[in-house]
Amino acid sequence: MPAFTALFIAFLLADVITRGWIALRQIKHVGRKQNEVPEQFRDRISLHSHQRAAAYTRAKVLLGLFETLVSAALLIALTLLGGLQWLNVHLARLISNDLLFDLALIGSVFAIVALISLPFSLWRKFKIEARFGFNRVTPRLFALDLLKTTLLSLIFGIPLLAGILWLMTDAGPSWGWWAWLLWVGFNFLLLYLFPTVIAPLFNTFTRLDNPDLQARIRALAKQCNFAFDDLFVMDGSRRSAHGNAYFTGFGKARRIVLFDTLINKLSPDEIEAVVAHELGHYQHKHILKRMLINFFLALLFFQTLAWLSQQVWFYLDLGVIPVFGRSYNGLALILFFLVTPTFTFWVSPFVNRLSRRDEYEADRFAAQHSNASSLVSALVKLYNDNAATLTPDPIHSAFYDSHPPAVQRIQQLQQ
Repeated sequence: MPAFTALFIAFLLADVITRGWIALRQIKHVGRKQNEVPEQFRDRISLHSHQRAAAYTRAKVLLGLFETLVSAALLIALTLLGGLQWLNVHLARLISNDLLFDLALIGSVFAIVALISLPFSLWRKFKIEARFGFNRVTPRLFALDLLKTTLLSLIFGIPLLAGILWLMTDAGPSWGWWAWLLWVGFNFLLLYLFPTVIAPLFNTFTRLDNPDLQARIRALAKQCNFAFDDLFVMDGSRRSAHGNAYFTGFGKARRIVLFDTLINKLSPDEIEAVVAHELGHYQHKHILKRMLINFFLALLFFQTLAWLSQQVWFYLDLGVIPVFGRSYNGLALILFFLVTPTFTFWVSPFVNRLSRRDEYEADRFAAQHSNASSLVSALVKLYNDNAATLTPDPIHSAFYDSHPPAVQRIQQLQQ
């Protein structure tokens, strides 16, 4: 067995086994803790709500475990069992233009992955979310969202992929750097277009019609030297009962967006504390830091791809033989896209640890600039309304949770 084939199989098996082990730990841990509400929450969250959160967690984890097994089988089918090779050979016979051939190959794989993922999305939305009272998406709205997402992916994705493939062909050995710059520019374009072009395609945004809350948030933003354009309310209730808030945009064109579900569930003091938490991310430059980290990781991605695309064993050991006389840029790109998650899963705890550190910092900022008890109250309501488990397994939390566990987060705020 070739060395890289053995390494790939070893990492894939370790990935699947570890994910399965972590999932079973989460299910057992949440089950053991479901009959006793943690002390910090006993006066605010009922045992029934705590048990509902445990059942919701188990349902999501079980579906995720099954999806992991199917995804691993699909990966093996596309690589070592010859699926990608079959597509590569047959599309090469049908399409003579190299750029169109590369785009068709990448598009075909993305379409296959999307079709395999669709039943899981449907089950998650119309079975699990509906069972626990969160889903408000109708089949018609789901289909419209899927159509819009597909069209946006084609409108933005095809030019981006075409640009990267052209650079791989014509930019010489330094194409990885140019492709990275193109990727950075593309991300800034999306950030610019998201508030005013992309987001309104899916949701309705109206200016906040609450003078008292407007005044509170504007005073808080002024205190924190945060310039923004306006406060908007998003009709999140159209799709889900979950609540949230976020910032979007650049400079003075920034927007503060509150879900209508959040406004309906929280008091003005609690909403102000939630916004203060988001301002904490801004003041500590968490968003900028994460963006820079993502750009650095993207640079590593392109440089690694630039090297691997020139290695014959990278293709042969993964079950693919480039067609003689045809472009193999699309093959290199999609093959790298498919196998990279198998090798990068193990860095998840480190990434999440950084994210949780940022959340603690934002909580401290909110406690200093609003009211810690109001943030605690808001978080407890959100945990309760969103059926978030208060007792996650520590190892599962380390691998999958970007936010600190509820108990630890509340303890810090109460200090």
